[in-house]
Amino acid sequence: MAEQYDVVVLGSGPGGYVAAIRCAQLGLKTAIVERENLGGICLNWGCIPTKALLRSAEVFHQMKHAKDYGLAATGISADLSAVVARSRGVAKQLNQGVTHLMKKNKIAVHMGEGRLTAPGKLEVTGAKGKETLTAKHVIIATGARARDLPFAKADGKRVWTYRHAMTPSELPSKLLVIGSGAIGIEFASFYNDMGAEVTVVEMMDRIVPVEDADVSSFLEKALVKQGMTIMTGAGVEALDVTATGVKARLKDKSGKVTSADFSHVIVAVGIVPNTENIGLEQLGIKAERGIIAIDDMGRTNVPGVWAIGDVTPGPWLAHKASHEGVIAAEAIAQALGNKDVHPHAMDRRNIPGCTYCHPQIASVGLTEAKAKEAGYTVKVGNFPFIGNGKAIALGEPEGFVKTVFDAATGELLGAHMIGAEVTELIQGYVVGKTLETTEAELMATVFPHPTLSEMMHESVLSAYGRALHF
Repeated sequence: MAEQYDVVVLGSGPGGYVAAIRCAQLGLKTAIVERENLGGICLNWGCIPTKALLRSAEVFHQMKHAKDYGLAATGISADLSAVVARSRGVAKQLNQGVTHLMKKNKIAVHMGEGRLTAPGKLEVTGAKGKETLTAKHVIIATGARARDLPFAKADGKRVWTYRHAMTPSELPSKLLVIGSGAIGIEFASFYNDMGAEVTVVEMMDRIVPVEDADVSSFLEKALVKQGMTIMTGAGVEALDVTATGVKARLKDKSGKVTSADFSHVIVAVGIVPNTENIGLEQLGIKAERGIIAIDDMGRTNVPGVWAIGDVTPGPWLAHKASHEGVIAAEAIAQALGNKDVHPHAMDRRNIPGCTYCHPQIASVGLTEAKAKEAGYTVKVGNFPFIGNGKAIALGEPEGFVKTVFDAATGELLGAHMIGAEVTELIQGYVVGKTLETTEAELMATVFPHPTLSEMMHESVLSAYGRALHF
């Protein structure tokens, strides 16, 4: 007989497992179906273990620049296998953490491939053979995978996706990174700090193209200064992969094609949703190019079927998936008669984005250009790291904080930062935006001294011609 649940979640990434926990908290009998690793890509192969790698690279970078701090360090070297082992240890610890959370919240875990066969019915194929689960509601949270280039299929030897790049058997000597979104730039930064000669090719006219143009420009200068080669408005015409390396034909922004030799290539040109063979067509669930159409609570067009995370419209970020999971869980509980939950649709303008290259990038809301495109008259503030005492004391005087306000109402439309620890600072502006704060409240806020966060205050003051320290 089929096991019966209130909710079955298909996929256990940061969207799926959070949705399952919230469902369980609301008293719903919940199960999760996972084909590979609890925690999904983010925990096991993405967000978290990459940060462990980048932390190793950051410490290595600091050691190499010890004399800048009045210190002496000799005989410095990097053990790649130990760096990778540390990163995998972090992933393992977090995977065990999610396993514990499933037990704590009494969530049944079914390991195997899940497929919707009818509304409220899933077939799971795993080590136990085939089992059938039934549920009043199903949440699809199957995530996404790296997009392949047709002429550059990842082989794990010379041509890598993020997954291969995380567990390298050797350090690339000359690395080509195709794509300069968060994943491409983070790996470019890691391998550059580890001593590889890195070239980044981006087809758009600037790197990290979703960020504010000022951030893109600053980052490009910083990475070039660190020894990287950056090619924007460029493309890869062909890759010839051999046992010993890769010959690439690169076309620059002027249309000139040159050949260059690399030891390895990382392909980071976006993601593809994992929506094949999960029963979408059978149930008539609407999707375009694999991306499932949902309303602002996560409902698909088929009653009782929900979708969250990377299988739905972007931004494709772990924290967006988690929040969608909570919203869907609460909307399901409400549909099942819980009168104490009041789900709210997510405001996508309040979702921050973070990139952990060196220097770090963080942003929320509209860029200056997007704000103007939307018809706003804007006031823009900008404050540099060099005007901040803590940044100078840290030896990190490179970067800036930029804020964009609606001139008519004082609404904070967007904030964009580049520099040390900005990924930890951005939450201040996110809280402000969520609370619908205006420039007046931000100006009246007392920021602690000496901190990097003072720059956030100064940037707001700058937008209104009141900056104190620059």
